[in-house]
Amino acid sequence: MGMNVGSASGSDEPEVLMDINTTPLIDVMLVLLVMLIITIPIQLHSVNLEMPVGAPPANLVKPEKIQIDIDSMSTVYWQGLPVSASELDEKMKSISTLPMQPEVHIRPNKDSKYAVFANVLSSSKRLGLNKIAVIGAEQFIQ
Repeated sequence: MGMNVGSASGSDEPEVLMDINTTPLIDVMLVLLVMLIITIPIQLHSVNLEMPVGAPPANLVKPEKIQIDIDSMSTVYWQGLPVSASELDEKMKSISTLPMQPEVHIRPNKDSKYAVFANVLSSSKRLGLNKIAVIGAEQFIQ
């Protein structure tokens, strides 16, 4: 802001200021902005779900569990019996065609080769087995 000391033309009458005072305009705009913010409803980012009421029905049919073990020498066992890679594929193929697939529990030993475990896991996924669990993973935590 500047101060007007005298007129530029040398007369005693003050010149007319051509600048608009914007301070009241800014005050009004801020009041309107605050009122707009207050009146806008709060947007909730949630999805309303209708959850079932009551207890779920009991599952009377317990799924079968297939235990696949891999020992420290990287030998694969199917339910406690040693199997070769081709026999393992045949057994997995036979259970993948069942109407209710059993749960496959893979329990590798800490000292076994990772390639053997990865082969068992990939062939089970390739054959369409969906219920797979790796048992004993806490032994790999150091």
